Amino acid sequence: MDDIQFKRAELEDKDIISHYFKHHTSRSCERTFANVYLWSRQYPVKWAIVENALVFKSEDEENLSFAYPAGKTEDVRKAIEWQMEFCKKRGVPFQMYNLTPEHFAQLEEWYPERFQIEYDRDSADYVYESEKLATLSGKKLHSKRNHINKFKALYGDRWSYEAITPENAEECFQMALKWREQNGCEDDPQKRGEICVTMNALRLFQELELTGGVLRIDGEVVAFTIGEPICSDTFVVHIEKAFADVEGAYPMINQQFVEHECMDYPYVNREEDTGAEGLRKAKLSYRPVFMVEKGRVTEKDA
Repeated sequence: MDDIQFKRAELEDKDIISHYFKHHTSRSCERTFANVYLWSRQYPVKWAIVENALVFKSEDEENLSFAYPAGKTEDVRKAIEWQMEFCKKRGVPFQMYNLTPEHFAQLEEWYPERFQIEYDRDSADYVYESEKLATLSGKKLHSKRNHINKFKALYGDRWSYEAITPENAEECFQMALKWREQNGCEDDPQKRGEICVTMNALRLFQELELTGGVLRIDGEVVAFTIGEPICSDTFVVHIEKAFADVEGAYPMINQQFVEHECMDYPYVNREEDTGAEGLRKAKLSYRPVFMVEKGRVTEKDA
């Protein structure tokens, strides 16, 4: 047990981590190498292969918990047994984070009535139909269509959309620096972490094999977004940034990106709202088709 070394995800780990995610899929936004790599710079998450399964451990001075392993069913069960034994040896309660209902159902089958799950609404991912986000058709999305039409009327032939490439990634980086200044990121730890992730995603855009889109007005970058496929039917949007004073920039980059980059996938996961009231309202207004619920698992009191 002690000879298994957990390590922070580095670029050279991309192939092995991606292999497990590709063959043992989930619609949960955490299950991509880029997400793991970028956020492991902000959180104490490390990985190892345990019993032929991919295991993530989150550990700081106060807490120790594991993600649900990725692997073949029999290997996942063995890895969970290993995790429980690891916690027992440490003298700490066994707990797991970001478990979906499917994960918990599997756990319940193996260990009936032994565990409980507490779902966290703030962590639930919003999943939409790609076609709806691209066309904004129907009565319920009427106001969104109005935003797009107003943007097009306001800017005429002055706006343009293009994919992020090595050639224009630096312009997006410079726009992100301005966004950081305008949004007080240095005074807010959550915003600071988020903008660090954004900048690293742009720096390592090719290495992480990401997909992005850029919105320009008069040739200047006013919005960009970054994502990637998460499984065969779902594309996940990790990052979206727009200047708040450019009316309609957020709805426009959202719509254009889906139309140009996501239509091979029936669903688009736009991640969680972290409990932010404004973000929740905005995400709900696009009418998600379903949510990816995620919760924390602990053992029931004996």
